[in-house]
Amino acid sequence: MQKELEKQLQTRWMGKKVFYREETESTITWAKEAAKAGSREELDGALFLAEAQTGGKGRMGRVWTSPPGQNIYMNLLLMEPEISPMNAASLTLVMGLSVAQAATEVTGKKAGIKWPNDVVMSGKKICGILTEMQISGNMPKYITIGVGINVNQKEFPEELQDKATSLMLETGEILVREEVAVKTLEYFEKNYEKFLETQDLSRLKAEYEALLLNQNQPVRLIEKGVESRGIARGITEKGELLVEFETGEIRKVLSGEVSVRGLYSYV
Repeated sequence: MQKELEKQLQTRWMGKKVFYREETESTITWAKEAAKAGSREELDGALFLAEAQTGGKGRMGRVWTSPPGQNIYMNLLLMEPEISPMNAASLTLVMGLSVAQAATEVTGKKAGIKWPNDVVMSGKKICGILTEMQISGNMPKYITIGVGINVNQKEFPEELQDKATSLMLETGEILVREEVAVKTLEYFEKNYEKFLETQDLSRLKAEYEALLLNQNQPVRLIEKGVESRGIARGITEKGELLVEFETGEIRKVLSGEVSVRGLYSYV
């Protein structure tokens, strides 16, 4: 997988250095260990790629199911990026946009985004993204962006069958994993550089909202066990979800504060 990815990749710098393992506990853990010992010159934009993970990480401490040889398990490492720690969380949305764009191009079937960064086809999740950072002084020493994309997985655990799918299940065809990974990296490089120009999502907002499945749809906000309902009205330049309530009040919702669901389903 590594050699074919390197052969196809057309980025200027993103993913140009690839570290590959047949199996690792987690590409996030692996990238963080490398970042602690490495330098910006050798590791900025490096890609950590594995065929299988024994302890893949999802949001809120969940496990990301990682069967060997079927999907994409990768992590992008950004060393000493010139990004305020307050703005770094938006990179999760930048990657979500990039995966959705890549999946749409490769499959010809539109992928959407469930805010903030779940990439979805036919109402089910095809991708998980987890961003972590280490701060040194007032700036990030490194940021890791872990990405798991369900490409050729045929079956899912029973508890995930109503929530998860793969590109193969959606298209009926076996896909070339390297092509999906390459397109994701190419879109992310372009989107990341737009993000750096403004340190926010202002230059990506229109593209993101065009794929936002929550846009102008009823949503449930679940915060500390308390549920409220409103209509999603897009995002702010900081990546917050704008939710309009019956009173006319519009609230800015941060992804770390609440869980967002459709009225009757996951999306």
